[in-house]
Amino acid sequence: MSIDPRLVAHGKVWSKKAGLRAVYGDYYRRMLAALPQGGAYLEVGAGSGHSRDFTKGMDITRLDILPAPWVDTVADAHQLPFPDDAFDGIFMVDVLHHLADPKTFFTEAARVLKPGGKIALIEPGITPLSWVFYNYLHEEPVDMSVDPMVKQEYGATKDPFESNQAIPTLLYRREEHRISLSEGVPALRTVSRQWLSLFAYPLSGGFKAWSLLPASLVDPLLRLEDKLIPWMGSLIGFRLFVVMEKRHTATP
Repeated sequence: MSIDPRLVAHGKVWSKKAGLRAVYGDYYRRMLAALPQGGAYLEVGAGSGHSRDFTKGMDITRLDILPAPWVDTVADAHQLPFPDDAFDGIFMVDVLHHLADPKTFFTEAARVLKPGGKIALIEPGITPLSWVFYNYLHEEPVDMSVDPMVKQEYGATKDPFESNQAIPTLLYRREEHRISLSEGVPALRTVSRQWLSLFAYPLSGGFKAWSLLPASLVDPLLRLEDKLIPWMGSLIGFRLFVVMEKRHTATP
């Protein structure tokens, strides 16, 4: 099987950076704890397969648009090839901002979720500090002028890695877009929105070769972040952690 070289590169960085693995381990623990326990889960955007390190023994179907040995289903997230009410939960890291049509994806996600099922996602969050980092030190663009509920224009053939890192912040932090999401996908409601990653994630260097974060410092930093997020998250947070739920009955 041919694996996209970008996934291979990410896998090599993952294996070398214990601090990065610890940060993402915290992400996966938070997401999985937010889902109904003991159910069948769908991971959208399995990418380099990092979730396998934290989900042993769980009933998980891994989906990605790019094939890899750890991907169970190769498909476009806008057209999920599963029956209605198939999953208790969906989790995803750094996927939403790559999707050309979030409204279509969320409609599909609601369809394959059981009533009461939840979606947990962690995405780039745009704050005054993180904007500088994402805009100048990251290869993916940040365009806060778009309407995230309208299909984004990426050209005739969209590369899976093309993105707009602003999409999640627009959807969940701009009031007009939050209303559009609620009205456009009435089967889902947003349960919680939280800023994350004040220090640990940017110090880890993400999937760049460098890191300023020893693994031994991750847990103390995360505990400090949890205390500071209520006061400083909207100013210096680098991530958004969102939980959505499929309503038990259709809204009137």
